[in-house]
This record gives sequence, C-alpha cells and structure tokens, in this order.
Amino acid sequence: MRILISNDDGYLAPGINALAEALAQIADIVVVAPDSNRSGASNSLSLDRPLSVQQAANGFYFVNGTPTDCVHIALTGLMDTPPDLVVSGINHGPNMGDDTLYSGTVAAATEGYLFGIPAIAFSQGTYGWSHVEDAARAARDIVQRYADALQKPYLLNVNIPNLPYEALGQPLPTRLGRRHQAEPVIKALDPRGREIFWIGPPGACKDAGEGTDFHAVAAGRISMTPLQIDLTHKQQLDLLAKALG
Repeated sequence: MRILISNDDGYLAPGINALAEALAQIADIVVVAPDSNRSGASNSLSLDRPLSVQQAANGFYFVNGTPTDCVHIALTGLMDTPPDLVVSGINHGPNMGDDTLYSGTVAAATEGYLFGIPAIAFSQGTYGWSHVEDAARAARDIVQRYADALQKPYLLNVNIPNLPYEALGQPLPTRLGRRHQAEPVIKALDPRGREIFWIGPPGACKDAGEGTDFHAVAAGRISMTPLQIDLTHKQQLDLLAKALG
C-alpha cells in the first residue's frame, strides 16, 4: 500500500510526525504538508502566486501553501502514480460537526477524494497533543482494518479522544453534530494603536446527542463519520422547482 499524508498544522507538527511514523510500519508513505500552520484554510487553493516545494532532512516535502495545495501538487506534480489512500492529520484538536467546513485537515482528505482516491482525516478530541502516539497507533489500526471496508472512493472524518491506546475501545459510526454560532471576534490594538480583530472560538455544542461525533468523543470513543461532497438541499430544490413553475 502507498499512502499520501498531509495536514494543516504544518510538516513540523507532532501529529503528522507521529502519524507518518505509525503508517510507515504498514505502507510506503509520501508526506507533503504546509510549511507552517494553515488551520482553518478549508478547501482553498492558492491561485494568486506560484508555489514552491522543498524537502526536509527527514524526507517530508513542505509547500508554502494550503493543505489542499499540498495534496493537489502531490497528486498532479510530484507522484508518478496515485496513492492507494490519502490520509490527513493528526490534527491538533477536534474537527467535529460544523468544524469540518472550515478544517484544513478535512480539506486535505477531501482533495484526495475529489481525485477518486479513498481518504481519511484524523483529529484528536482535545488540544495539547497528549497521547498523540496512541492516536497514531489507533489511526494505523483504522487504516489496516477498515481501509477496504467501504465502497471506494470514500471520505472519512475520524476524531480520536486524547486517551491511552488501551482505553479507546471500538470506534463508533457517527453523524456530524452541530455547534451554536461562533463566539464574537476579539478586538485589540496593534502597537500603532490601530484596531485589530482575532477570530473568536467556535460555538458550544448544539446537537451533541447519541449518534453524533461529539457524543462519541465525549464518551471516550473514536468517532468515524463518512462524509459526502453533495451540498444540494434536496427538499429546498423540490420547493424551488414548484416556485419556479
């Protein structure tokens, strides 16, 4: 098996290094990741400037672009043949519910999926990198046990609680939960006295009932959510068709 690995925290992040070390035990890996933290980049491509690719001493490639740029360049410019799987992560913190629309981690996996390649995004349930090696071991298990269990191509979003490996238990199939609206921006002044704004934290959980990714991770279980790209609102489409006559 050949696996392309990317992330949104940058090629130096503990998550991608732990994930690469774990997956290298079961597959040939190629790592192409951003040169710095690109969290929240979503599915953006850099179209306003050329991009450069460099290789670190450990063999990782790093790009001065977004997670989507990294996977796009890897698939269309670096790799001679497509990988069997695209894996993104392990992200520093969760990507559950509405987070998936903003997440660069999920976006990197999505880009692989759009090229017809099975893809999995891995994130930790909380911030701090605690038990990241355990999360990497769990991610390797998921790749080994479930990579061929779904109809290909597929797009999976996986959130792993920050727990010892032995405490994680069997993963749960989940749906996306929902958050309340985001907190307001944080206002401050720069050194010249000009007003600046920091994006505030995400909203608290709104739909976190049983069966959601939020509920599974809060219970100490690994959440596995299959995603799709079609954003069409079927019911509204029917209503719109009637309104248009």
